[in-house]
Amino acid sequence: MKNPVAYFKKVAREKREYREAMERVKALPEDYRFVYDKIQHYMWNHVAGDGMDMTVVLADLVDLFEQGAAAGRDVLDVTGEDVAAFCDDLLTGAKTYQSTKQDALNRAIMGKLGSNRP
Repeated sequence: MKNPVAYFKKVAREKREYREAMERVKALPEDYRFVYDKIQHYMWNHVAGDGMDMTVVLADLVDLFEQGAAAGRDVLDVTGEDVAAFCDDLLTGAKTYQSTKQDALNRAIMGKLGSNRP
């Protein structure tokens, strides 16, 4: 770790932002809160590493849900009926267990065979 003080400040800031987002979730309509809770649990089961990139994804989700609720939209109009696919789209930029395993596989193969390629 290059700068532990900066790292811990970043973690503290992200935790604070996460707690603030969770307070905003409490103000959402019941259906939105229910779906948010289910999505959050689903996504935490897929995240890898320290999970800090997930806090940004979840904060963006709160923003999206607040906008949908304010517009009077049904939560499934926001997510679509395939909520798992919606979640997977949200996880595109986050580090997941799957992406970690994929990276390890590719590194192992390229480490052994990559230099032998024409």
